[in-house]
Amino acid sequence: MDRVAATLPEPTDEDLSQARLVRANSETKASLSLTFYRLMAYVTGAWLLLLVVEMVLKYIIDVNGNHAPVLGTWIAIVHGMIYVVYVVAVFNLWSVMRWSFGRMVYLVIAGVVPVLSFVLERRATHWFNEDLPNVLDAAEGRALRRAQISRLKSERGK
Repeated sequence: MDRVAATLPEPTDEDLSQARLVRANSETKASLSLTFYRLMAYVTGAWLLLLVVEMVLKYIIDVNGNHAPVLGTWIAIVHGMIYVVYVVAVFNLWSVMRWSFGRMVYLVIAGVVPVLSFVLERRATHWFNEDLPNVLDAAEGRALRRAQISRLKSERGK
């Protein structure tokens, strides 16, 4: 990689401008991913708590007798659908931020453990704020190298 970097031409103002644009777009994409994740973490956590209330009323307290639904069977169905969207939000944030696989698994599990999605939403926001500058620097660097390599190829092809 060092040998390739040594042969790349100096970046032009256009290359630098393009790399800054990629950085700005990456920042926007990352912020939207975090916002979507945070929203889904709260929605999933709220529905999971509602599902827990339903299960307690249905199986422990046995309000209606014979373990019949108290609030409705639709609560579990809706939570399941929302959880799928939550997993998509986690995957989106994970892929944008280039986090470890273990971190993604940790966030996915948070959607099925009551209250954990609220806790991990805060932690994920902290991770995001901590890692974002490095992610943006890497995106800008890759864009700059791509522009330089593209220019080098076009110069050699002429």
